[in-house]
Amino acid sequence: MSASSTLRDAERPRLLGLDRRSLSALLCAWGESPFRAQQILQWLHSRQVTDFAVMSDISKSLRARLAAETWVDEAEVVADQLAADGTRKWLLAFPGGDAIETVFIPEETRGTLCVSSQVGCSLACSFCATGAQGLGRNLEAHEIIAQIRVARRILGMGTITNVVFMGMGEPLLNLRHVFPALSLLRDDGAYGLGARRITVSTAGIVPGLDRLGAESPVNLAISLHASRDDIRDVLVPVNRHYPLSELLAACRRYPLPPRRKITFEYVMLDGINDADIHARELVRLLRGIPSMVNLIPFNPFPGSGYRRSSPARIDAFRDIILRGNVMTVTRRPRGDDIAAACGQLAGQVRDGRRSVPLARRA
Repeated sequence: MSASSTLRDAERPRLLGLDRRSLSALLCAWGESPFRAQQILQWLHSRQVTDFAVMSDISKSLRARLAAETWVDEAEVVADQLAADGTRKWLLAFPGGDAIETVFIPEETRGTLCVSSQVGCSLACSFCATGAQGLGRNLEAHEIIAQIRVARRILGMGTITNVVFMGMGEPLLNLRHVFPALSLLRDDGAYGLGARRITVSTAGIVPGLDRLGAESPVNLAISLHASRDDIRDVLVPVNRHYPLSELLAACRRYPLPPRRKITFEYVMLDGINDADIHARELVRLLRGIPSMVNLIPFNPFPGSGYRRSSPARIDAFRDIILRGNVMTVTRRPRGDDIAAACGQLAGQVRDGRRSVPLARRA
């Protein structure tokens, strides 16, 4: 393939990552009716058809132009692992050598897909295997959507009821591509998931949190992990730039619908953040915020240097928060026998950069 044709391929729109607005704009630029966007979305996402020849309600000329001037690329499944508890993890590769991990967690009443938004992560949280790799690059919208497509193809169309952006990466540092992916997930012509079935987790990128609330207010989860700044500065280094006071102020102004709560994730680390005083501080921090605290027993990985809090210590910590009238649950580790549990995702990151963003880059 010549260099010029390779450039043309690189410049083609990635069709699987175009939300309704972007797809309609492309069609209008081609002199087509924006109504065609509805048909194309349904073929690509609702039916998972990528063969343009099958799209019988679209004109042959438009099908030919889509085939010639857009790009439909999917992820390659490199590894497929099944845990004893039914959790399933895929290693998905993209052109260029990067690979990410995606996890499906089955439950009695739901099936949750945990997707990645970056190859690796730049935030360097000290208890997280992903942060130890550094950041390779942002995933593009079509690469985020590719994770849902792979899971639906393997598991069945109706298996995934919830999507959480809790895999590799910090979603609020990749809003350029996360927003169109969220739009596709919520679009009735594509995946049709309500806002209550989508959760975005952040370590605390305050400007991005404000943008998320203004433009796509889905469920919010905060990777908190500490009740005071000196501890959080070590565990979640981005806290040095967006400290607890700024983060919690942003949580208070996040536009929550009635009866909706913000989930605060709190990894339980023996002797670090699990004392009774930390639990009482946490109750005070969350006062006035509709909250649910998710206590996460630490999931070890090589070289972490941390230990999981004992079950008795976790229970005592939970009870203090419950007495403070804050809803609290202890997450049961899922998929830890295949390194699919919270904080264990690794993937394959080429030339990862370990750095915490100093500017407000969301």
